[in-house]
Amino acid sequence: MRILLVYSHPVPESFNAAVRDTAVETLNRAGHDVKLLDLYAAGFDPVMHMQERRDYHTRDLNEDPVKDHIELLRWAEGLLFVYPTWWYGLPAMLKGWLDRVWVPHVTFTMPEGNQPIRPLMTHIRFLGAVTTCGAPWWWSKVVGEPGRRTILRGIGALCAKRCRKLWLAHYKMDASTDSSRRLFLEQLQSKLRRIR
Repeated sequence: MRILLVYSHPVPESFNAAVRDTAVETLNRAGHDVKLLDLYAAGFDPVMHMQERRDYHTRDLNEDPVKDHIELLRWAEGLLFVYPTWWYGLPAMLKGWLDRVWVPHVTFTMPEGNQPIRPLMTHIRFLGAVTTCGAPWWWSKVVGEPGRRTILRGIGALCAKRCRKLWLAHYKMDASTDSSRRLFLEQLQSKLRRIR
């Protein structure tokens, strides 16, 4: 499977970098064709500027500012997001990528008359998110896990009907240990080896 791994963390020595590297290595060993999109390393600008917003609904014009990223989306059959959960949701960098790249006429159709939004990412057969989270599991549930909802429900609704989904979070990251981090990476490897 062609898998695009979208990575969002500004610190190169973070545990998220270990998660990213483990994911890339595991997927490659399993025979997948993996492309890594490191948003910080690429210098991605998450800010949607005035003209870009004005052109947001206009086919072709809305693709121009992020054409390379859209080509990656069209190439992919699977998407894996690796990021830290900050303030219960996606980092601004990743949210900005979704705002700017997941545009109408590329990832979904706009509703017309009685016709609802229609998904255009039906070539995506696998969708996953791997995150670190300072809060414990139970508190993340209380606040509704916005990142999980955005990726697995929101983006998932635009993918193939039988798209396989993965959510994996290392909770209580601020109190993590070498052992908890090692076990998490082992769990990640186990889950990713099952992707077909």
